[in-house]
Amino acid sequence: MDAIEQGSKLGAPELAQATMSDVYLALRRGVRDFRRSPVFGLIFAGVYVAVGWLMWAITAMTGQTYWLVLAVISFPLVGSFAAVGLYETSRRLEFGLAMDWHRIFGAVKGQGSRQLPWLSAVVVIIFLFWFFIAHMIFALFMGLSTMTNVSTSYDVYLTSNGLTMLAVGTAVGAVFALLIFAITVVGLPMVVDRDVDFVTAMISSFEVVTQAPVPMLTWAGIVAVLTFVAMLPGFLGLFIVLPILGHATWHLYRILIENA
Repeated sequence: MDAIEQGSKLGAPELAQATMSDVYLALRRGVRDFRRSPVFGLIFAGVYVAVGWLMWAITAMTGQTYWLVLAVISFPLVGSFAAVGLYETSRRLEFGLAMDWHRIFGAVKGQGSRQLPWLSAVVVIIFLFWFFIAHMIFALFMGLSTMTNVSTSYDVYLTSNGLTMLAVGTAVGAVFALLIFAITVVGLPMVVDRDVDFVTAMISSFEVVTQAPVPMLTWAGIVAVLTFVAMLPGFLGLFIVLPILGHATWHLYRILIENA
């Protein structure tokens, strides 16, 4: 059995205030871990990308956009458990433990009975609430417009109501995205690393973001830009970006503990 057991520590740890140097150091360590153990990163990223391909293919074949709702539900769940594998890989590299397939995948499986599913459920609820608000925003600005297929008639978005809807929708969506980032950026690795309830982990994560908004929002921007760029070539860039960001998120959490 490993000398350092996963999840053996009790309660939320003391966390230092994040700095810009912490963000860049975490990113460098994320790149280092991916280079040291690329196979695990490619496997866990591959699961995530495969779900995206599947949902896109089903949506394209059926023409039914409600499959996107299933994607919204599945991505936080799949992504959270994929992140566990990346965190465990970084943990084992950090402490010089053997890169044992059984233990790494066992760590992912073991999270199913802990706090991770609850935190994932909160993220799903926030996503679904955003879907509801987005539909209300569309109805508010476009409800009285002439019926048209908005998926093919893009000029509807160039009207005054369409542009206003896009602006309001983007602003509201950014708020929801920021909320999810704030409760998970530290909360997700914390529930994986320690025996702590998901509510405490979310609060601790939110406090880290509010106490150091500039470096943490910089990290959020880096994640958003890299993910967006990686998705452009058929999601293929995610095979590299997701492992790096997963490893880096773990290291950012660990750096905040070390500096406390």
